[in-house]
Amino acid sequence: MSEITRTRPLALLLGVGLMLGISLQPQWLATPAGVADHPAAMLLMWAMSAALVRGVGFAPRHWLPRWLFSAPAMGLALLAALWRIVLIN
Repeated sequence: MSEITRTRPLALLLGVGLMLGISLQPQWLATPAGVADHPAAMLLMWAMSAALVRGVGFAPRHWLPRWLFSAPAMGLALLAALWRIVLIN
């Protein structure tokens, strides 16, 4: 039997906000020289994916995806991305 999960509006709002922000301001994922910052992009996409997965209430059964899409992983990825963006600019 699967575990009953519930939607998490704050996580969903964060995921949608990151999705819109990245789509409307792609320069956030570039260095001052205009080159793509792949580590920052990967971390922001991970945070966005985890926020959307948790936000809609989905909880994977296997431990690895469950951890990768967990709230702590989402926060860690978001903080690491912001740290990376601040260091580069």
